[in-house]
Amino acid sequence: MSWEGDVLLWIQDNLRNPVLDAICKLFSYVGAHGELAFAAALILMIIPKTRLKGIFCTLSLGTTFLMSNLIIKNIVQRPRPYTVTDGLTSLMGVMNDYSFPSGHSASTFSVMFAVFLLMPKKFGIPALCASVFMAYSRLHVGVHYPGIFFACLYTFIYKKKFAPKQENAELLKGK
Repeated sequence: MSWEGDVLLWIQDNLRNPVLDAICKLFSYVGAHGELAFAAALILMIIPKTRLKGIFCTLSLGTTFLMSNLIIKNIVQRPRPYTVTDGLTSLMGVMNDYSFPSGHSASTFSVMFAVFLLMPKKFGIPALCASVFMAYSRLHVGVHYPGIFFACLYTFIYKKKFAPKQENAELLKGK
C-alpha cells in the first residue's frame, strides 16, 4: 500500500465523525464545479477597486480548470483512492472520473491563493484557510490528492506588470 493510502486510512480511522463528515461533504459539494472559487473571483471583479485582481483570479481559475480537469486528469488517469486502497470508503459515492489532480482543490487554490497573495491579510488568510480546508475535505471524504501553480503564475504577472508601485510596497510590508 502507498503512503497516500496509509494517510487516507488514518484520516478515515481517526478523524471521521458525523459532524466533520457532514462539513467536509458540504464543502465538497460547494466546490464541485468551482463555485466557491468562481464566486470569490466574481466578487473581486464586481468591485471596481479589485476588478483587475478579479480578472487575474478568473484567468487563474480558467487555466487551472483547463489544465487540471481537461488535460492532466485525462493524461495521468489516476484512479480514485477508494478503488485501490483496501478498506477505504468514499463518503461521496462512486465517481466516474479520475482522481488526479483534484479539480476541487486546484480550482479553490487557484483563486484563493491568488487572493492570499494579492489582498490584505484580513482577506488573504481566510481565503488560504478555505483552500486548505477544501483540499482536506477531499482527502477526508476519501476521493483525492491538490494545486496552486497557476495562482502563483498569474499573481507574479499581475505584480510585475499591473500592480501600482505603492500597492507593491504595501504588499511587501504585509498591509
